[in-house]
Amino acid sequence: MKRVKMTVAYDGTNYCGWQVQPNGVTIEEILNRELSRLLKEDIQVIGASRTDSGVHAWGNIAIFDTSARMPADKICIAMNQRLPADIVVQDSCEVAPDWHPRKCNSRKTYEYRILNRRVPFPSERLNSYFYYYDLDVEAMQKAADYLVGEHDFKSFCSIRTQAEDTVRRIYSLKLTKQGDRIDIRICGNGFLYNMVRIIVGSLVKVGCGFWKPEQIKEVLEARDRSKAGPKAPAHGLTLVSIEEEKELPDAIDEANGHWSYLLSMKEIKETGDARLTIRSCEEGGFDRLLLRLTKQASRNGAKTIHVCDWTGQLGEGYQVGYFSFHADETENGNAEDSELESMKNRWYWTRDEKLHPNSGDDLSEAE
Repeated sequence: MKRVKMTVAYDGTNYCGWQVQPNGVTIEEILNRELSRLLKEDIQVIGASRTDSGVHAWGNIAIFDTSARMPADKICIAMNQRLPADIVVQDSCEVAPDWHPRKCNSRKTYEYRILNRRVPFPSERLNSYFYYYDLDVEAMQKAADYLVGEHDFKSFCSIRTQAEDTVRRIYSLKLTKQGDRIDIRICGNGFLYNMVRIIVGSLVKVGCGFWKPEQIKEVLEARDRSKAGPKAPAHGLTLVSIEEEKELPDAIDEANGHWSYLLSMKEIKETGDARLTIRSCEEGGFDRLLLRLTKQASRNGAKTIHVCDWTGQLGEGYQVGYFSFHADETENGNAEDSELESMKNRWYWTRDEKLHPNSGDDLSEAE
């Protein structure tokens, strides 16, 4: 038995999204059917991103397990002789048996195209959003800059989201204009249900002059879907790429109006230890922040997470999710007695014994 990874491109116009569903043909359904016929066994693929109906992709990732003898790198060639013209496997290769596209750190990049001219253009109708009102790209970029970084994107996701945590990190959000076309490219560590399309719909309101750029920040802070703009049409959206992050950063240092923390991961490879310092957290948000960061460290390979809480809320036996925390006498013993009088220097630890397979939560939903 081997695990095969495929990179799949498709025109989503004629499909009801990626995931198999009863109300129409999907990308996943076609791949399952043709792989099963090719390899003469039941194949069920798992996709990295469950794109929504009408959304396109240049580089979605899918995996499946097979006992077939066909070399993994030949599967893409054989599949492309069977697939319809609007689905193409760009590449196929063998990966480790435990590799999973939703359980590893990755950077996902989407591109949204807007055709901004007085009348539509036929060849652009299936992959761009026609918008006749003149858009101010400079104002849209100013608004987009407020969304870069780590934020709670609850305002920018569908109320039907299944995500327990709506915090995501946007690495870049850039707008470019070439002729009549505006390209909006966004890269992040994961996206909520309809997040990109709602961001685009909100930026369009800025581009029209209905909103000032600063209002995007107000929408972000509101954490209320009703405050954001409309959802832009699906056919303008393309999943460009999903790139696995091979190396962990030594540390993640984040601060905004709601939380401030430092998560150090440079010791994970050698000792399995991660160290988290929570410097501040908004009222009522401590448990959610602690759980999210503890799960993130666990997903990144930490066996023991040492936590220093400056807010004074963490204590012996503190429970959040399936993690419990205990006084770290080793860490506290290294500090001066005068320092131990301050909660800022009291450390606690929790250990992931791999009894909870869901500790590495998926950060993607349908787009």
